Amino acid sequence: MSKHSTIHNTFVIERNLPHPPQRVYAAFATAEGKARWFAGPADWKTQIREFDFRIGGRERLQGKWPNGKVSDFSAHYMDIVPERRIIYAYDMHIDGERISASLATVEFIGDGAGTRLKVTEQGAYLDSFDKPEMREHGTQHLMDKMAASLEAAAS
Repeated sequence: MSKHSTIHNTFVIERNLPHPPQRVYAAFATAEGKARWFAGPADWKTQIREFDFRIGGRERLQGKWPNGKVSDFSAHYMDIVPERRIIYAYDMHIDGERISASLATVEFIGDGAGTRLKVTEQGAYLDSFDKPEMREHGTQHLMDKMAASLEAAAS
């Protein structure tokens, strides 16, 4: 008997950042900007990093954890409106096993001299390998790293 299951979930993360939309957008839209924050922790070793930021382009980040597990993020850019919106579909694998498939929308909303960043993710979490609260926590952590990378670049 098959133990296949799917959990669907949507979450929204919003941040008010003291940087103009073009700077925040560049943290997502340039290879250099994204590499500053989009990675695993210090003990995680990058194996593959590919970045083709355009409609129809692909991004991939694969790395190995100290316990030997390999995580693999593979995205396809579906819509890009510079300094306004990025929409991409992605799936995650652990040791070659698909654990989720998601649609993510990143919005950059000018707010005075800063930016209100809004990240909406709709996910299908597969076969109990991943859970919505784990993905939301991980995305919150990545947004913290992205904000810190902008602050470091500003100083």
